[in-house]
Amino acid sequence: MFSMPSLIVILVIVILLFGTKRLKNIGSDLGGALKGFKKAVDDGEVKKEASIEEKKDANVIEGEVVKEETKVEK
Repeated sequence: MFSMPSLIVILVIVILLFGTKRLKNIGSDLGGALKGFKKAVDDGEVKKEASIEEKKDANVIEGEVVKEETKVEK
């Protein structure tokens, strides 16, 4: 892949081109974007689970007795 000296040279060139302040801003923007993406994925999973429960409840007729299936873990 890349050797350590070549990575250092690339890092120095990037710092000279963009400056440390701009790199810091880019890093914080990237971190915020990842945080937002992670939150959106987590919210999507919660909504998916809620919709599954709603579908289960939609199949129940009023007054009908519904037996919950319990899973036994070994």
